[in-house]
Amino acid sequence: MSYLLGLDIGSSSIKASIIDKDSGKTIATAASPKQEMGMIVKKPGWAEQEPEAWWDNIKLAIAEIKSKSKIKPEGIIAIGISYQMHGLVLVDRNRKVLRPSIIWCDSRAVGQGEKAEKEIGRKKCLEHLLNYPGNFTASKLCWVMENEPAIYKKTYKFMLPGEYIAMKMTGRIVTTVPGLAEEMLWDYKENRVSCDVLRATGINEGLIPEILPTFSIQGEMTNSAAKELGLRPGIKISYRAGDQPNNALSLNVVNPGEVAATAGTSGVIFGITDKDLYDLGCCRVNTFAHVSNTEKQKRNGVMVCINGTGILNRWMKHNIAGGMDYPEMNKLAAAIQPGSEGLSILPYGNGAERTLMNRNIEASIHSLVFNIHKKNHILRAGQEGIVFAMNYGLDVMKGMGMKISKIRAGYANMFLSPVFREIFVNTTGASLELYETDGSGGAARGAGLGAGAYKTYKEAFTGLKKITTLEPTTKLKSAYKEVYEKWKRILEKELKNVS
Repeated sequence: MSYLLGLDIGSSSIKASIIDKDSGKTIATAASPKQEMGMIVKKPGWAEQEPEAWWDNIKLAIAEIKSKSKIKPEGIIAIGISYQMHGLVLVDRNRKVLRPSIIWCDSRAVGQGEKAEKEIGRKKCLEHLLNYPGNFTASKLCWVMENEPAIYKKTYKFMLPGEYIAMKMTGRIVTTVPGLAEEMLWDYKENRVSCDVLRATGINEGLIPEILPTFSIQGEMTNSAAKELGLRPGIKISYRAGDQPNNALSLNVVNPGEVAATAGTSGVIFGITDKDLYDLGCCRVNTFAHVSNTEKQKRNGVMVCINGTGILNRWMKHNIAGGMDYPEMNKLAAAIQPGSEGLSILPYGNGAERTLMNRNIEASIHSLVFNIHKKNHILRAGQEGIVFAMNYGLDVMKGMGMKISKIRAGYANMFLSPVFREIFVNTTGASLELYETDGSGGAARGAGLGAGAYKTYKEAFTGLKKITTLEPTTKLKSAYKEVYEKWKRILEKELKNVS
């Protein structure tokens, strides 16, 4: 028997899945830690994590999955890695981490991105990067260069979180075109590393790792890493991708017109196109090279990302719901009618938001009436606010020419909530297909493709199980349209206040 191991390096936890190569069925899953991983927050808008904490939790997750599955490490032929996007890891020549990772939701580098955008020029940014430099990895590295010059001077290579984990396993430091694209270092027009971004930020091109295809042998497990992880030396690491492109892959969303969604710590809608699309309205949504992109076949993903999604739900759990479990919270929310009797929540309490042109307006509650609103109103308004924020970005995608009638999502995180699904389907107006999969499962299938165990996407997704399809209704679409328009007026008023 041959098996594929997938790892998903999130900011909340590390997830692992083992898939039987031949049947495509998931044998076992595991996650570590059991509670959400913490973040280092030294200042408002900052967010860091220790890369070694990811590695420690990978060891725990692999130990658990081995115990559950009872399979022998000799049977694992390849490993795929999914990871939280846009993070920054710096190492010296000895592969030693120089500082905590500046992760995806850290907004400290907005100023560096704006300066680079001005130097390159907005028109050229859009035509060549399909985005503005914004608060992405290149801008974060520029921040380190300007604010921590001693650390920058020691830096041998900079990496994304998944590239760091692959380095720990193989000793090799490599990247991919989708990786460079999410760092805002890929020139789509010239099909190379962006000279404009390097010049505008002052980043040394020598710090960029070697570039390999997304689906390829990116290294083999070393003896020392195998000993730490309880695996065998020589296992191929054959796929690596950011969490949102990988989430799309896990749902077999690889071709133009297909759309994926997720609602974990952040909320994302990710639609595939064969065009170099960009948002003229200051990059409220972003375009990145997808995992299925090749030199011969253009495949880009247009992405809406809302930072304050599952993190808002978690905040409500601990601060509003008294620590009750999520199913009970969902029951309370479902007892309230659409619109939460006038209560509205803007879910923007997790740093600068791309859909708001990198502005940080913070979260807020509106039209709270003490004699009407109770805990369950707040819980429902929170879920409505999250979906409305995602739909606000979806409107931008539609304005770019993307047609969206069907969305696929994993049956996980906030899509476990019946009320969230109802709000999502009837606000977006799209049918929703739910599948039994997650990021670690997608990474395992990606590993099979990269190692040559699967020859086609169709072959790789044998065993992917669809749970159900949900359709909007005329009555609920009308109700949510009215509530969404009210919510949007509140948002636009808040945006004027911070302009």
